[in-house]
Amino acid sequence: MSAVVSAADVKRSRVRLFIVTMLFLVTTVNYADRATLSIAGPALSKELHLDPVAMGYIFSAFGWSYVIAQVPGGWLLDRYGSRIVYAFSIIVWSLFTLMQGWVGFLGAGTAVAMLFALRFLVGIAEAPSFPANARIVAAWFPGNERGTASAFFNSGQYFATVIFAPLMGWIAHDYGWRYVFFVMGALGVVMGLVWIKTIYGPKEHPSINEAEFDYIKEGGALVDLDTPKEERAPDSGPKWDHIRQLLSNRMMLGVYLGQYCINTLTYFFLTWFPVYLVKERGLSILQAGFVATLPALCGFIGGVLGGIISDAILRKTGSLTMARKIPIVGGMLLSMAIIGCNYVDGQALVIGFMALAFFGKGIGALGWAVVSDTSPKEAGGVSGGLFNTFGNLSSITTPIVIGYIVAATGSFNGALVFVGVNALVAAFAYLVVVGQIQRVVLKRSS
Repeated sequence: MSAVVSAADVKRSRVRLFIVTMLFLVTTVNYADRATLSIAGPALSKELHLDPVAMGYIFSAFGWSYVIAQVPGGWLLDRYGSRIVYAFSIIVWSLFTLMQGWVGFLGAGTAVAMLFALRFLVGIAEAPSFPANARIVAAWFPGNERGTASAFFNSGQYFATVIFAPLMGWIAHDYGWRYVFFVMGALGVVMGLVWIKTIYGPKEHPSINEAEFDYIKEGGALVDLDTPKEERAPDSGPKWDHIRQLLSNRMMLGVYLGQYCINTLTYFFLTWFPVYLVKERGLSILQAGFVATLPALCGFIGGVLGGIISDAILRKTGSLTMARKIPIVGGMLLSMAIIGCNYVDGQALVIGFMALAFFGKGIGALGWAVVSDTSPKEAGGVSGGLFNTFGNLSSITTPIVIGYIVAATGSFNGALVFVGVNALVAAFAYLVVVGQIQRVVLKRSS
């Protein structure tokens, strides 16, 4: 049997591996652009005289619009397809990132307003990105590879810190915080142009062969997800009733709650973590940029490992529910190690607890694999948009809540407990609320 499989493998092209690598690279740039403000934050807040509460609100600007635009972004993906909508998204968010470097040349009050506005616009432009990732994985990968593929592209959020936190820290230290935005914005524009030249659906890609196409289709890939509009049935496409049905599904509500709590860890890392290292632990911004790479690297390793473990459990047991829940619940419980930072003084121990927490978070960050597994075919973008709407409410609440905690207490101890408790609630959501994980079948509205 293994010899037969090996022979078949040799004949199949590997275009889907290139596709997921592109998703990984775009996600890396995406998260690096989100983190620009956290790296530039200490110097920027000093120059503009911003207190922790004000910084919390500016950190949250991205989240407000990102959440608001999720369902419209998902609708655009279902209506016009992932390739064009995603390319437009990448280029536009990169231009808005670049423009943030110019706010330092304005007066203090105007600069703060303009910075909030530009972060708000970045959030709108990035809204289709993760629903598009989920749609592309659903179209290109069979069920037994979907966990690994989703975990791989999602691990780009940690890899972004590994690669770009030291780079951005060095740029901010040697050239000033404005150049962090200039460099990252220009890089994103280049990435968008590469995307539009190289990404296609399975039916349209010039390099896929018949053996690979048949393999992914027979394995459950939704290969016709981005069928051109003129070839679709007249009544196909997203509808408002699809949203109502998804919101009344207990499994999906449990997944939404879990993702909200998981993303609380993400947004602590993207917003307040470098500030924590500088203000609470006495590091320079250059040191913070380099120190942040170890937890991020552990998150990256955990992210890839989580997908591999999940798909291995699926192949061994045939149970999609067990395959997704075991890594998610275990990873979230491990993430509670972040609270241990409150009980140690040495910088090495602090970074060790952070690394352990983000390793666990990486293992448990399989929400997008669950979206690819559960989204109805006719509303994959809308389903991903709803998932990301609920998940990224934490991009609003996390920076604001932590800002108030730090302002009220003068330390980050309460903030780390807040983050750890969210990890516990995520584990509860998957254990108790979600139930069996399966693809949602929508009813036709009469």
